[in-house]
Amino acid sequence: MNTALDTALFTAWIEETARTVAAEKERLTGLDAAIGDADHGANLDRGLTAVAAVLAAGEPGTPGSPGSPGSLLVLVGNTLIRKVGGASGPLYGTAFREAGKALGDTPEVSVAQLHAALEAGLAGVRKLGSAAEGDKTMVDALAPAVRALEQAVQDGKDTAEAIGAAAEAARTGAEATIPMQARKGRASYLGPRSVGHEDPGAASTALILSALHTVATR
Repeated sequence: MNTALDTALFTAWIEETARTVAAEKERLTGLDAAIGDADHGANLDRGLTAVAAVLAAGEPGTPGSPGSPGSLLVLVGNTLIRKVGGASGPLYGTAFREAGKALGDTPEVSVAQLHAALEAGLAGVRKLGSAAEGDKTMVDALAPAVRALEQAVQDGKDTAEAIGAAAEAARTGAEATIPMQARKGRASYLGPRSVGHEDPGAASTALILSALHTVATR
């Protein structure tokens, strides 16, 4: 199914992400309680609630509302940076903002363009957080998702299949952080005690991509 990746779908993605994170808030906070500040779920939920309120203020395409997928993601990123404390706001905000900048003003996005956007978001996160795969961060979910989406494009998969492959890769990547020892962020202070816990940032990244797959298959 080749779903049109237009502003309406991207808006639905962000709304679905907000609902999903709200439903999983306690789980994410529990993950963060084990190796961080115990606020990841609450912080991300607060930021996405603020984003949803901004989007609810006007329909896409109306004055003051984002007119393209790219401008929508930039708006999301800027809002998260303003509203979310700690490391999450800058990291997720940068990911969305860089992805939006990569898309530009095109009104409808191909899967290949989506891949390029997520790749730009990943590059922004890596630069800001100085994190690589294996450091037990959101990069461990986002990087395999970007690779899976690239492979799906090369294989000629349709929109839903390609995004599904990315979402599955993110979920697998998040689960793979459990046996890792954290090398970045507050979790790194725990040393070997960080082993045995799923990284909350990787877990929420997987939720965000799962939400995209949900709306792409409607």
